[in-house]
Amino acid sequence: MHFFISGIGTEVGKTITAAIWVEALQADYWKPIQSGDLDQSDTDCVKSLVSSNQRQFFESAYALHAPVSPHAAAAIDGVAIDIAQIKRPQTANHLVVEGAGGLLVPLNGSQTIADLIRATDRLILVSKHYLGSINHSLLSLFYLRQRGIEPWLIFNGEPNRRSEEAIEKLGGFKAFARIPKLTAIDRQSIRRAAERLRPKLQAHSRG
Repeated sequence: MHFFISGIGTEVGKTITAAIWVEALQADYWKPIQSGDLDQSDTDCVKSLVSSNQRQFFESAYALHAPVSPHAAAAIDGVAIDIAQIKRPQTANHLVVEGAGGLLVPLNGSQTIADLIRATDRLILVSKHYLGSINHSLLSLFYLRQRGIEPWLIFNGEPNRRSEEAIEKLGGFKAFARIPKLTAIDRQSIRRAAERLRPKLQAHSRG
């Protein structure tokens, strides 16, 4: 199964969620487009946080230097992002695909991160509480529903009961899981989070 991890915005915990998924399922990992921090990319981060070296970490199709939206980073680097050139890696293993920013982050003049999602993907939407996150969560959920995608909603970080109830009730979605705020971001904390999630994740990830 392929898992596409997106978020309601940037800095909501997509990479941490990806690491937990990779650890829990012993999955492979791929970040199609990396913008900025190429010396310590999201691929490098996930690789450093998982405990086994038996899985594959595939090279990004585009590695852009500026820490901005992919379409802007591509323009700065003098390239154009062509979705046709983004070939998903072939693997018999589970594959975790991590997007960049939110669903509607532009890749070029007509396509967004959402256009990288396949109909057969399990879409993981990561939400984190901050002022405005209810709106961002609901907009993302409604957009996915319009596209015929029923995501797994993940709450990451400190809980906020009122916000979560509002998102679930107004959005008509029940959260799949919660990732608690991690006191440290290291292999041990990722492994513990993966161990808590693994039974449920395995039960829902057959095939």
